[in-house]
Amino acid sequence: MAIEASVLILNGPNLNMLGVRQPSVYGTETLDDIEVACQERAEALGLAIDFRQSNNEGELVTWIQQARGEHDGIIINAAAFTHTSIAILDALTLAELPVVEVHLSNIFRRESFRHHSYISAIAKGVICGFGFQGYLLALDAMASLVDNAAL
Repeated sequence: MAIEASVLILNGPNLNMLGVRQPSVYGTETLDDIEVACQERAEALGLAIDFRQSNNEGELVTWIQQARGEHDGIIINAAAFTHTSIAILDALTLAELPVVEVHLSNIFRRESFRHHSYISAIAKGVICGFGFQGYLLALDAMASLVDNAAL
């Protein structure tokens, strides 16, 4: 049996409040709904996922550091930390894994402070503005990235 590629999907602060937090911006799906949709897509793609959320920057950094030896890629929606965290950028750089950055909203149609992303500097690509579907697109992209890396 072939070994599945493993993808860490990280979610940053306040994403645990999806479904009640500004549905006009973030949609009505909960983080649990997104996890279920990701699990279904991952299975169809032959990927295993580890889906996590934290409101703590340090915990996200620790998980990224651990991913270096445990996963084949990282999908991250760092939420507000996207625009502020050099620590997360440094951890992603250290992990030496393909990274896909995801945002539910189109960050470029929002406040100007949201237009800058530290994560984009290390990400293979950025998906924003497609709501929860962005996670599924990120899984499609990651499947290609880890497949190409195996060649």
